[in-house]
Amino acid sequence: MKILLIGEYSRLHNSLKEGLEKLGHEVTIIGFGDDFKDYPVDIKLYENYQTPWVKFIKHVIYKLFKFDLVSHDIEKQFYAIKDKLKGYDVVQLINENAFNTIPKTEKKLLEYIFRNNKNVFLLSCGTDYSSVNFAYNNGFKYSILTPYFEEKESKKSFYYALKFTSESYKNLHQYIYKNIKGVIASDLDYHIPLKNESKYLGLAPNPINTDVLEFTQVSTSKKIVIFHGINASKYYKKGNNFFSEALEEIQKKYKDKVEILTVTDLPYTEYIEAFNKAHIVLDQVYAYDQGFNALEAMAKGKVVFTGAEQEWLEYYNLKENTVAINALPDVNYLINTLEWLILNPNKIESISKNARHFIVDKHYYINAAKLYLNLWNSQLED
Repeated sequence: MKILLIGEYSRLHNSLKEGLEKLGHEVTIIGFGDDFKDYPVDIKLYENYQTPWVKFIKHVIYKLFKFDLVSHDIEKQFYAIKDKLKGYDVVQLINENAFNTIPKTEKKLLEYIFRNNKNVFLLSCGTDYSSVNFAYNNGFKYSILTPYFEEKESKKSFYYALKFTSESYKNLHQYIYKNIKGVIASDLDYHIPLKNESKYLGLAPNPINTDVLEFTQVSTSKKIVIFHGINASKYYKKGNNFFSEALEEIQKKYKDKVEILTVTDLPYTEYIEAFNKAHIVLDQVYAYDQGFNALEAMAKGKVVFTGAEQEWLEYYNLKENTVAINALPDVNYLINTLEWLILNPNKIESISKNARHFIVDKHYYINAAKLYLNLWNSQLED
């Protein structure tokens, strides 16, 4: 099949592409590369007007004239390569705002995609109308909006998520659902809000290319290395503040037993390299399931503090703290759990092996690609 993947978050579409190509399909990715992470794409789009002064001018123009310079620029880029975006057997959008334009422009671009491709699917991955409104209405016990409810950051800093509660994004959501063949969730954080959606096709676990992510048997004979990777713009949204506070105490108490590595805003290739020597990786707090960074760390045999809620344990029939550590927004809990691992290095070794086995068993990229194909094929129109 000839397949177009629109957008990229955390390397999901790249890994899916690798799996699909192994199965003999022709795959093209169009997107921005996911900001500073700079993932490879086949057709590159650019978000211009990003310097502080230009962003200010852009904001003033939008306030006065309701004209968005970035969306207009992306639309021009889109139409310059529009002939490369038609005639595919399957098209998949990374989420409801795959072109990262305002709803009015997004509809125009999607209208072209829908008109020129019969089988368009949506991936619920990253913030979207369903997941954000579910969280906003307290469907989860905690979520990416918890720091917003607790007023740890301004409403403005949560615009990327809260915009999906607006009427314009609701209309965009409804337009997309009217035209897609179905929607697929990338993990439980998106699966749970979609359970009663008529176009929901099911959960397809994030594809992880374990052929290129080497498992390293951990040795705990020396210092335990703890890695904390920070995305500065999502410091509170990921719960990094809880990790930072816990690490201060661990450093004081176990400075002879641990080495702590903290990095901020590294491109993907540098990020992967940076945590290679780690035993423990601190990923995120406000999640029920693992995102891509956590899964790739688990594939390399790291003990990862991430989303591993009871719903995830039940879905995969797992026991607590055997494959990943459920990271809670509780500093004392994090300190105690880190202590448990530091003082019981045999647990690190066993969780490391279990994590790798779980990724190969449940997230292997070729098997994941087969699942996507099955879900797509169940709805294909000739």
